[in-house]
Amino acid sequence: MGWKYSRIFATLGAAFGMLISGNPADCAEPDIPGDVYPTYGVHNDWQTDLCAHPDCIYPRAAGEPTDPSYPPYWSSHWVMYRVYNHYQDYPPPYDGKPPAALVEGRDYQRSWGASYYDSTWSGPTGKGAMEEDYDKACLPIFPIPNNYSCSVISLGSIAYFITYDDRPRWMPSVCLFSSRNPPPPRDFVKHLPYSVADSRRLGNRVQAYGFWTGADNKPMQVGVSPDQTAAQGIMFGYAFDAEPKPDRVDTSAPAYRHPHSFYFSGMPYLPQVPLPNAPIISQNYTDFAMLKPDPAKTWAKVQNLDPRTLPKCQLFKPPQHSAERE
Repeated sequence: MGWKYSRIFATLGAAFGMLISGNPADCAEPDIPGDVYPTYGVHNDWQTDLCAHPDCIYPRAAGEPTDPSYPPYWSSHWVMYRVYNHYQDYPPPYDGKPPAALVEGRDYQRSWGASYYDSTWSGPTGKGAMEEDYDKACLPIFPIPNNYSCSVISLGSIAYFITYDDRPRWMPSVCLFSSRNPPPPRDFVKHLPYSVADSRRLGNRVQAYGFWTGADNKPMQVGVSPDQTAAQGIMFGYAFDAEPKPDRVDTSAPAYRHPHSFYFSGMPYLPQVPLPNAPIISQNYTDFAMLKPDPAKTWAKVQNLDPRTLPKCQLFKPPQHSAERE
């Protein structure tokens, strides 16, 4: 297959999700478990030596804005755009929906979800909790149709993949995605380069960060344009509002730069893998606020599970005959 599973760039977790470059069977090292993925410093320190700067911490040039950061906890709904036509000409970040030249149903699909984050959570598996819920359109980074609901939860170092009644028959309701994928720290953006071009795309109303990685897994281009999908590049980007504003729930909190959108590469179209056909994905936040997640409504579904008893996820290399929805 021309597109190697080991080049899939996965996004997990609350709002920020995960940078994943690698299928566990292909990228594991002798002392690294097969379900641990390089995240360029965001979730773990594996392969940070591939970055141009020590520990994948990018210095800011003169005139560039200071780094924004997450509040200690937050919740938000979002709209997800799976862009599959003309994405090369209309790269993210998007100001709400994609530009008017792109037509819903012809060039992109719209779906919905929500994210939850709490850096103050702690438990037996470590510190920090995050969850992303995908409604009827799962995270489109795996070589299977994504027309089912799913959730991705990280509690401490453990990442779980959860599905519901509309899942494919071969999928378990819960599987272990990663044994070393803690939520991103509040200051995760220090691990991403600032993109002048991406920020200008929305009139500098946002601060945009991101890069493409090449076939050697090394970050090789700052910013989304030009598109590198055809060259098997993998893109990850994140934008914050440029101007601080008060929180809509905690009005006593100091004003801060709200997250705007999270955009990344998914599984592109291939004759062997026609779906999910997701070369570019953007999750645009709609009601971000410092609303502390209620564990009973979020990660309580997994927090008492023993990860050692869970089946390993088979998402990057699903069972035979699972490419079509059962």
